[in-house]
Amino acid sequence: MGAVSVLKKHFINKKDVDMTQGNIMSHLITFAIPLLVGNLLQQLYNMVDTWVLGQYVEGNAFSAVGAVGPVVNLLIGFFLGFSSGAGVVISQYYGAHKHEDVQKTMHTALCMTAVFAVLFTGLGIVMVPYMLRLMKIPQEAFADASRYLTIYFSGITGLMFYNIGSGILRSVGDSIRPFVFLAVSAITNTVLDLVFVLVFDMGVAGVALATIIAQGLSAVLIMITLIRSDGCIKLNFKKLKIHWGMLKKIVIIGLPAALQMAVTSFSNVVVQSYINHFGTDVMGGWTAYSKIDQLIFLPMQSISLASTTFVGQNLGNNDPERAKKGVSLSIRMAIISTIVLMIPVIIFSGPLVTFFNDKEGIVHYGTIFLRWLTPFYVLCCFNQIYAGALRGAGRSTAPMVIMLVSFVAFRQIYLFVMANFISNTVIPIAMSYPAGWLLCSATVYLYYKHTDIAAARVVK
Repeated sequence: MGAVSVLKKHFINKKDVDMTQGNIMSHLITFAIPLLVGNLLQQLYNMVDTWVLGQYVEGNAFSAVGAVGPVVNLLIGFFLGFSSGAGVVISQYYGAHKHEDVQKTMHTALCMTAVFAVLFTGLGIVMVPYMLRLMKIPQEAFADASRYLTIYFSGITGLMFYNIGSGILRSVGDSIRPFVFLAVSAITNTVLDLVFVLVFDMGVAGVALATIIAQGLSAVLIMITLIRSDGCIKLNFKKLKIHWGMLKKIVIIGLPAALQMAVTSFSNVVVQSYINHFGTDVMGGWTAYSKIDQLIFLPMQSISLASTTFVGQNLGNNDPERAKKGVSLSIRMAIISTIVLMIPVIIFSGPLVTFFNDKEGIVHYGTIFLRWLTPFYVLCCFNQIYAGALRGAGRSTAPMVIMLVSFVAFRQIYLFVMANFISNTVIPIAMSYPAGWLLCSATVYLYYKHTDIAAARVVK
């Protein structure tokens, strides 16, 4: 069989996956691995932006672009939370074999995305200077950060349509094709980063432009896939309309997750302001730490998404016991994979930071952050998996409340008390993250153990 035939068999013609039958571990692994590799590629091409700036652009471009992540996540997090509601509804209808309702939900979700794309483009551009001032970005880094965010939000439509399209595919068990398209996007971004920065000397603007072009390409590929699909997720432009009953179900599940992600991201903006208070070297060290931090999160996040789809499909099929078995297995998989990844990160923390930027001050602070915070990542396995399972069951309000209390209210109280009354130094401030993880994991675990997830399913 030739290479083209293999590609067509496994990627282009990849069919939906019914998780209500067959081996549970096989389904979780088969679903999670492409998602993991795809998310890894996404993080890597985000890392390429900061790496290119750290290696080839002088000044504070590295620290400036690395510090704007919470601003991007404020809007994108809201949209991803909202779109997760569509994914849960689709997965439950798919598990119940109600394919006409799958069609109505996906076309409603796509219309919703078009509205959000217009809104977020304008809102994102307008809010840039205000958010940067709120984050207390140092004056020497302000112009670069503002330039990057303005270009990024101008092209945010591509990212949004890729995410809703890949969410639709994942909700019916297909995590392969989103991974393939993300790989194409990552390669494109890397090449364009180097061309725009090294050849055309565009600096921060070049990195931002490369990102939105690559994201636009992934959106085009995902939409073509939906148009050419011969299953229940086929995109038909004549059917594009908002079905208000479906929108209501999406909002009921998605709005709590959207608010949680947006408010948590806003809270991180405030946390970033505490970090920025210590100067550009600490900002740079935190930027390098954050990039590596995102890699550690990938296995548990991928397994969490797998558990969301698994729980959704099996509750749609009225099989809560199988759904619970999948959640228990997901927890064990997340803990093992996280520990395996944590060990080399702690051992090689110095060289890992140096890879992004070899400035002595940045390497010093980045290494400190990695060595102090990395051991606590096991805590996150519990809040990620249980929250994902609860969303798959349709219970997104409780995870929202728990995470808002843990990651916003508690964290801000911790930071205020620590900075003003105990020790306004870098490590105690940074430890606000593990403190929030511990509270969140303990609370969401207790809630899950005392909840009948079967009673919350959308499809009756």
